[in-house]
Amino acid sequence: MKKILLALSLSGALLGGSAAWAEETVTTTATSSVTAESTTTAASVAPTEAASVEAATAPEAEPKLDTGDTAWILTSTALVLLMTIPGLALFYGGMVRKKNVLATMAHSLSAAAIVSVVWVVVGYSLAFSSGNAFIGDLDKAMLSGITTDVLSGTIPEILFVIFQMTFAIITVAIISGSVADRMKFSAWIAFITVWVIIVYAPIAHWVWGGGWLMNDGALDFAGGTVVHINSGVAGLIAAYMLGKRMGLGRESMAPHNLTLTVLGASLVWVGWFGFNGGSALGANGSAGYALVTTQVAAAVAAIAWLAAEKVVRGKASVLGGASGAIAGLVVITPAAGFVTVGGALAMGLIGGIVCFWGTTGLKRLLKADDSLDAFGLHAVGGIAGAILTAVFASSFIMGDKAPVSVAHQLWVQVEGVLATIAYSAVVTFIILKVIDVIIGIRVDKDDERMGLDLSQHGERIE
Repeated sequence: MKKILLALSLSGALLGGSAAWAEETVTTTATSSVTAESTTTAASVAPTEAASVEAATAPEAEPKLDTGDTAWILTSTALVLLMTIPGLALFYGGMVRKKNVLATMAHSLSAAAIVSVVWVVVGYSLAFSSGNAFIGDLDKAMLSGITTDVLSGTIPEILFVIFQMTFAIITVAIISGSVADRMKFSAWIAFITVWVIIVYAPIAHWVWGGGWLMNDGALDFAGGTVVHINSGVAGLIAAYMLGKRMGLGRESMAPHNLTLTVLGASLVWVGWFGFNGGSALGANGSAGYALVTTQVAAAVAAIAWLAAEKVVRGKASVLGGASGAIAGLVVITPAAGFVTVGGALAMGLIGGIVCFWGTTGLKRLLKADDSLDAFGLHAVGGIAGAILTAVFASSFIMGDKAPVSVAHQLWVQVEGVLATIAYSAVVTFIILKVIDVIIGIRVDKDDERMGLDLSQHGERIE
């Protein structure tokens, strides 16, 4: 809990001062002394002993570029970008009313544009340079020092930069599901520009960039905490601060075109192969297993959601099937490279039912107008997935890297979940509060009634 409190204090430092948590690095240098007897010659050393000495003193092999790994991550990068544009844009765009479809899709498009620039200028450096336990430094700002020859594992680091960029893009875009129909476009632009720097980048550093959660042994294969809990919690806070949509509960808020939503969900599903499979960072068995677990978790979650709808509402909807598939994809994300097919099936089943409850019963309890269920799908699914990862992580897949104690791993996972929720919630609130004071975050009543397509962008669909 001490680390979680320290994580919360990062928000104040990022907004008002410089970070001061540099961790002291302890380096242990092994010293060996060799005593040579005057009567011993090199020729008297047994061949096996000589080989052992040679192996012990040989320098570590230099990282080498693997063209197969590189080709797979190039492909995965394109697939992850496909998840946002056009995937998420269509998924969200089809669920709003006709007068807001362009404005909703503009959120995903603008996220791709804004985050791309911010990421190369400062975001990547804050997330993946050394820094300290809580945030990276600025050594790689503007991608300083990253030439075409610099490697990250077996792939060029410049490729790792853009692969991670696509993760930041979709994280930001997911938030828009909670603010649809009522947020000023100018406020959205200001919010995501700041949010990706002081919320997304630090949490990515904690989990993937050498930060404290990574050092504690937190398991997050492709972004359960970094992407889904982070974005879902931010969306919920934004929904509370914006207030409910005009006419909610009195007027029809039915989706204007579910054809777009199903098409978008299908593209997101396909793109998720790059999201999870690419997170193996190589063309290998781990990537293959991640693809299989991703597919089966999404499939069984869709089935579970449809069954739950049939029981509760009497009919299984197409929107429910699409939402269930997304729920399964979210739940398996932190575990995709760590669990067996059996584990993936169990996680998908649990995820489909839990996220159905998250978008219905829990949503009513929270009394927040989470317009397109970013919290119910992504935060709830991400929390379930992060915790279940500790339960289903398998030595059959992970080998010696598998958790020794389920109880200990469960605590580490819960620690990561709580820290992500707390930090994302507090800093998101502060960012939106400042923007609200300066320019306002919600459109005027007349603009909202007119529709955001026309009031924010001067366009509309006939």
